[in-house]
Amino acid sequence: MGSTSGNSGEVRVIQLEENNIEGTVYRVEKGTILQFRLASSLHGCQVTLQTNHPVTTGVQFCRSKYYKVNWILDRQNEETYTDLTASISGNFQYRFTKDGVDAGSGYFIVDPVLRVGSANTVLKLDSIACQTHLSKSLGDFATWKIRLEVAYRSGYNMVHFTPIQELGGSNSSYSIANQNALNPIFGSVTFDQVGKLVEEMRTEWEMLSICDLVLNHTANETPWLKTNPESCYNLENSPHLRPAYILECIFDQFSNDISHGNYVSRGLPAAIKTEEHLSIAKTILHETVPQFKLEEMYMVNVDETVKEFKQKLQSLTPRTNGQEEDESKLVIVQDKLHRRLKSTVDLDAASSVYFYKWHDEDINVAIDRALGRLRNKLDQLNDGAKHVFSSHLSSAIDNILAGARYERLQNDGPLLTEVSDENPLIHRYFLKVGMPDREDLAAEEFLAYEENCRFVLAHNGWVMNDDPLRNFAESDSNVYLRRELIPWSDSCKLRFGEKPSDCPFLWNTMRKYVETTASIFAGVRLDNCHSTPIHVAEYFLDVARNVKPDLYVVAELFTNSDWKDNIFVNRLGITSLIREAMSAWDSHEEGRLVFRYGGIPVGAFHQEKVRPMTPCIAHALFMDVTHDNPSPIEKRSVYDALPTAALVSMASCATGSNRGLDELIPHHIHVVHEKRFYTNFVSTKGKTGNGLVNDSTGIISARRSLNNLHSKLGAAGFTEVYVDQMETDIVAVTRHNPRTHERIVLVAYTVFGYPDQHFRRSGGIKDLIFEGELNEVVLEAQLRPIDSTQGTYPRPGDFVEHPIFLNGLVDFTCDVRENISIDKSQFVSLEGNAVKFINFQPGSIVIFRILPPSAIVTALQSLRSLLAPESVKKVTDSLSLRDLNKVLYRCEEEEREDTGYGAYDIPGFGKFVYCGLQGINSVMMSGIRTGNDLGHPVCDNLRGGNWLMDYIYGRLLKDENTKPLGNFLQQCFKNVAEFPRYLVPTYFDDVLRIVCFACFESAFSKMSKFVQISSSFTQSLALGSVQCCGISKSGPLPHLSPCLAEPKPLTLQSDNGLVQDCVTLAAGLTHFSTGYMRNWGRDTFISVPGLLLVTGRFQDARYHILSYASVLRHGLVPNLLDRGTNSRFNCRDATWFWLESIKKYVTTVPQGETLLKDRVSRMWPNDFGESVLDHSVEQCLEDVMQEALQKHFEGISFRERNAGLKIDAHMSDEGFNVTAGVNLETGLYT
Repeated sequence: MGSTSGNSGEVRVIQLEENNIEGTVYRVEKGTILQFRLASSLHGCQVTLQTNHPVTTGVQFCRSKYYKVNWILDRQNEETYTDLTASISGNFQYRFTKDGVDAGSGYFIVDPVLRVGSANTVLKLDSIACQTHLSKSLGDFATWKIRLEVAYRSGYNMVHFTPIQELGGSNSSYSIANQNALNPIFGSVTFDQVGKLVEEMRTEWEMLSICDLVLNHTANETPWLKTNPESCYNLENSPHLRPAYILECIFDQFSNDISHGNYVSRGLPAAIKTEEHLSIAKTILHETVPQFKLEEMYMVNVDETVKEFKQKLQSLTPRTNGQEEDESKLVIVQDKLHRRLKSTVDLDAASSVYFYKWHDEDINVAIDRALGRLRNKLDQLNDGAKHVFSSHLSSAIDNILAGARYERLQNDGPLLTEVSDENPLIHRYFLKVGMPDREDLAAEEFLAYEENCRFVLAHNGWVMNDDPLRNFAESDSNVYLRRELIPWSDSCKLRFGEKPSDCPFLWNTMRKYVETTASIFAGVRLDNCHSTPIHVAEYFLDVARNVKPDLYVVAELFTNSDWKDNIFVNRLGITSLIREAMSAWDSHEEGRLVFRYGGIPVGAFHQEKVRPMTPCIAHALFMDVTHDNPSPIEKRSVYDALPTAALVSMASCATGSNRGLDELIPHHIHVVHEKRFYTNFVSTKGKTGNGLVNDSTGIISARRSLNNLHSKLGAAGFTEVYVDQMETDIVAVTRHNPRTHERIVLVAYTVFGYPDQHFRRSGGIKDLIFEGELNEVVLEAQLRPIDSTQGTYPRPGDFVEHPIFLNGLVDFTCDVRENISIDKSQFVSLEGNAVKFINFQPGSIVIFRILPPSAIVTALQSLRSLLAPESVKKVTDSLSLRDLNKVLYRCEEEEREDTGYGAYDIPGFGKFVYCGLQGINSVMMSGIRTGNDLGHPVCDNLRGGNWLMDYIYGRLLKDENTKPLGNFLQQCFKNVAEFPRYLVPTYFDDVLRIVCFACFESAFSKMSKFVQISSSFTQSLALGSVQCCGISKSGPLPHLSPCLAEPKPLTLQSDNGLVQDCVTLAAGLTHFSTGYMRNWGRDTFISVPGLLLVTGRFQDARYHILSYASVLRHGLVPNLLDRGTNSRFNCRDATWFWLESIKKYVTTVPQGETLLKDRVSRMWPNDFGESVLDHSVEQCLEDVMQEALQKHFEGISFRERNAGLKIDAHMSDEGFNVTAGVNLETGLYT
């Protein structure tokens, strides 16, 4: 548990995309700032953003009320975003329009803040340990607390109560007869008294309580079914169910006939025992049911319809084009009341198709032809309707017999035999309120259409593999007709309609029920969530949150689709989805579930406070067993109760169990049939019984240790999980604290099936190798038989159920040792950094606490000191922009020229685009960091060795200017190398991310004020100046005039002699980055305004302008520069971009007009002469500009020197001829 709540300072950026992402889950904590930004496709458009999360504090949430979120124009009006603080818990939608048209939407969920104890301490969601109780089994309210004390003593901090309301005749925990009255079994008690007890549990035991909401059905015995049958699906408000009801009556009569021996002569006895019996039943059904002609409920009365059509035609004028139109638009219009032969067709459409005549044809001939055509079409449509119904009937018969097979033939079923009223062949889908269960078939069909049909109600149930987003009881479904429902015959399906006004009584009744429940409990479990109409669940969860704003909502879904699960999570704001370890078929799968639902991987990257919102899976309430399913003792073995409990407890999510497993109750505590009560807790030691349990009962003491550990790990930030399948049945789970690097390691020996009775493992388990200090054995435990003479793994003997109390197995005891040194362990020993399993038997668990090695602690402290903001700033602030070009960027060709290094190459991935830090940073930003992609080849490379780290600092040590940063990174990486290899990627990324950010800030600080105060988007563009401007010894600018006014560049030694120490603009990376291909006039002067002038790099712009001026020839600055001595002047517009850059320099730079007087050493003072390299010809820039303009006015015409393959293998001969000039009539450049 922690002491604070909220997520102050955390920012999640949601980029608005033009799509609907209803199947993507975004979860945040309270206090998180949601920052919405526009995707590139939305820039320049009128975008309006709305959300139903209140934009001001103190406003109550209303799902249908949306608020416009105002955009913020970020720094110089360059970037648009908006901030929204997630201040209330629940689920919220955002939506936006683009130029007035709906463009996209999504959801975000804000987790509730749960509090326990008198100090209202926060209980983190990942610390929850929940135990389910069947409320009816708590018995008299006076005994509740002593019975619930078992959960408290077992270390649970949350209790899940099944409905506490009055139940129906079946006694099912989920068949509620009165939503607003308590179960009479509790005695004389009020909702207020229950609420008081729940509050006592919260404050005294630090234990929260949640309770089920059952919104989808009500018990058959519900009193208001007699007064308000419209609250359920019935044959009046849902007449599409009438054929299904009549068909059920036929099937029920068939079942009754079997029970009376009416088909013995056909070989079908009352006792169905063989597949042959089912085959005979199928044959008889296919013979008898068609005789009732139920397909007529979907068909047209041909004679009546043709007669009506004839009357219609006699008042119409036929078409005269003499051509029949497409008759496919003629379809059966289903009779809404589903009466026999009362469906119709559109006669207007029929007349437009069939009623025409030739020029001189008699009108009666046209009418007869139309009638004949329609009759044929109706026969065709009826045949189609009959065929469809036959398909439904076949499915219905198959489904009935499949159910009979399970119940009467399969070994995993109840193995019923005699067909009788108590055990009929079919289960009823419909309840008749206040009427006989069975009447003759004629009376049943009559009932389906008369007034009392509103009292024929549809049962609720479960449909295998159905679409959970569809209501299977509505008219677009044939579930009841096809007998695809697994019915709950004790409950009727509620029919809410679309809104409260559709059924006011039902909505009001359920609203009061929900408000009462929410006022008592900290949360709700939405029962039958996948079948509850989603709009209904939305409405009532909103009602509940209005009562309890920080409502904890859990649900169990059976959609078989993560995407559909996410839709429910988003629409309903489900906090935790129930997941079950019993779904695992072996220990490997169980370990996979622990990892999937249980946290982030060990060594995950440290995330920044401001980061993109990333999709996540729904938070889990991971249970070893739920109350709906058989006990693991039945399905696996009694010895697996402890290992599976331990594995589940190690998941970094909410966890839970069902009351009874800890007490070793070896059977399913059935939600319907169970009538006994839970036991009471007593503090006395020794053997218990007769309704009492204590610490030594079952695995209670071990469970307490596991639950306490689980809660502490969640509160202390052990968020990272690693699962290792050590052997087929042995699983190790590590919980890792990413801040302290302390680890808690569980090793569990699962027992999914019973070993040999006398089995004993004699070693052979691989060692557990660890790094660090094994501080203690937190827990070791094993469930064993009390009577060792029965062997090491005897199966439980004959179990006798107590007539009053829910009792468990008593022939087993759980040995528990806590917080011991490893030399006191009975399971393991220690040799160096290896744990030896000396006596680790099936069903055993052992948990270690491992502290990081002192070297790691020292390295971590050192690294944190080095990465302190002031330390990083000090080393990066000394870097110039040209140094930062080397530090951050440099393509492979540039790097080879300078240091001899190439780009770093990752096996299985390839080379980084840049040799500098941004090369790897771009890859890390592409999803590795935010998506925790620890399996990426880059991470494999970092875990494999220090090569990448050596490369990064090694290249920087070769340059005196970058050497200080190289030394700094060498120190950082030296510390990183001390960590276990699985932690190297995350700490390498910390260094990379922090240093890159500092380098970016250093770059911006050396640029113009405009860049410094601009948005991140503009600053990212400004980095193009650092990316493309660098020193290139093989592609320098021509030497500037020695008479140039200060400042002027220094010189550097290169392989070709001295070159100027000034940056050049690469025309493009990587092909135009070095040598003669680096500098191009057009590319340079298109870029100078944005990359050099806007960013404040005025001297770099000056040097480029003057250098190109020095090689002016024929009135043109070169296209390809190539040091000026081998320039090509084949680009007519480069000169004009050069002139435009001069103009912008003069108007942008303070005292920029001085540029015009700067001296230029002319290399080509004579267009057709030899080059002059001794700076003997000098001019002012303004004179060079005048020459360029004069040459254009006079007209330019020449052929490139050395024209041909020597200078361009791809140019046509004509292309070497260069002409340019000014049209003297228009003044336009040609």
